[in-house]
Amino acid sequence: MSTPTTSTVSVAAVDLGAESGRVVRAEFDGARLTVEETSRFPHGPVPVDGILRWDVDLLARSVTDGLAALAADGPVASVGVDGWGVDYGLLDADGVLVDAPTCYRDPRQVPAMDQALATVGRERLYTATGVQLNEINTVFALLSDARTTTRLDRAATLLMLPDVFSHLLSGARVTEFTAASTSGLFHIGTGRWVTELADELGIPTRVFPEVVPPGTDLGPVTGELGAGPLAGTRVIAPAGHDTASAVVATPSAGPDVLFISSGTWSLVGVELPGPVVTPASLAANLTNEGGYAGTTRLLRNVMGLWLLQECRRTWAAQGLQLSYADLIALAGAELPLRSVVNPNARDFLGRGDMPARVQDYCRRTGQPVPATPAAVTRCVVDSLALSYRTTAEDIAAVTGTAPSSVSITGGGSRNELLAQATADATGLPVRCGPVEATSLGNAAVQLVALGELGGIDDVRAVVARTADLRTWSPRSDQRWEQAAALLRDRTQDDDRQRGLLPT
Repeated sequence: MSTPTTSTVSVAAVDLGAESGRVVRAEFDGARLTVEETSRFPHGPVPVDGILRWDVDLLARSVTDGLAALAADGPVASVGVDGWGVDYGLLDADGVLVDAPTCYRDPRQVPAMDQALATVGRERLYTATGVQLNEINTVFALLSDARTTTRLDRAATLLMLPDVFSHLLSGARVTEFTAASTSGLFHIGTGRWVTELADELGIPTRVFPEVVPPGTDLGPVTGELGAGPLAGTRVIAPAGHDTASAVVATPSAGPDVLFISSGTWSLVGVELPGPVVTPASLAANLTNEGGYAGTTRLLRNVMGLWLLQECRRTWAAQGLQLSYADLIALAGAELPLRSVVNPNARDFLGRGDMPARVQDYCRRTGQPVPATPAAVTRCVVDSLALSYRTTAEDIAAVTGTAPSSVSITGGGSRNELLAQATADATGLPVRCGPVEATSLGNAAVQLVALGELGGIDDVRAVVARTADLRTWSPRSDQRWEQAAALLRDRTQDDDRQRGLLPT
């Protein structure tokens, strides 16, 4: 366990989500770890040169301004950056980005996945890395780069997106292990880039960087921040993939606890001592992602609250300003399970009129068509809960261990309707919190590196003492059983269309 310090230690956690980013001050007094958001900034991808890209200049200014404001309130021992997986930046020989990083939601990734499947096949892609076949994977964006652009010709180094910002802060040109593991080109079991697969696909392996474990000290903050408000502050790589950081701060994790890191995406899985790459995990399309302290997260990416984010954007454009709280309250009055969609269908991957897409899916599959924001929201919530259930069933079949409980962290843990629906769908107790799991996990890894915490067990004990947790009990209702069977059938049909199952 941690030994109480004589003074409070402060670190900065930069958490980049696909809809917004934030800078957080985390303070540890030897017994409790608390976080305070000091700045938040919205952002989103924009089309540039016909490709959906991230505005890194805007993000960099937001991060540096946020860190400067945070440092004005007192010294900061270290800073760490986490962010979403799969996206990357390309640096030239001088360490400058060759262009704005592309977004995993760009339509080019769909045909690129189809090309990869045609070139090397589904089994080769999966067994080489243990990574779920998904249109968003880095490997497909790089395949598109290699075949349709000159970006890679100008690139010397590839950095996963969180590491782009660590580079901007410290100058380091390395990628952190958990972020690399989301790429579809890195095998966490061997700890190396799968260069043979890259060669087969025509992706130049010279751009692959050194991979470092979470907790690596990348050096001091440089530039204006290092010469001013963050003089002497270290840059420490946390678990760079935001889900990995969130699982670090999940109070109970292991083979029998289904974690759900709930935000734009829902990452649904269990924590294991090592990867599982078997015919059964391939058939279930489960992914193996790197975790802190050598662990593996066996999980599935479920589309998550992206569906509601896009619905809100569409409704706002139509003059309907509805908060998440408004939508959940309205949906709570709707009958459950009237209509269910597969959140991972290609219909829902890109930006656009999401309510119309949900309605079209229901119409195409012979279901009642949700006509109001309340009905659409209820459909999305029920569909997510059922997807969590089928994922839990698939993980149990692959590992031989059935989850005994569910732990939801992140922004989605505040969604009471989704929490109850998850309990009802899975038949398991659901514990929600902490909402700030990603920032807590980011900060905790920094504190371990600084010698303030002893390791993962110590971290989780501190988080359990600190976090505000709520529990939801399942209610028996046979309609969930029937709906889960229907969703599984629809998901298999969708996966056949995506080339993930034999036709």
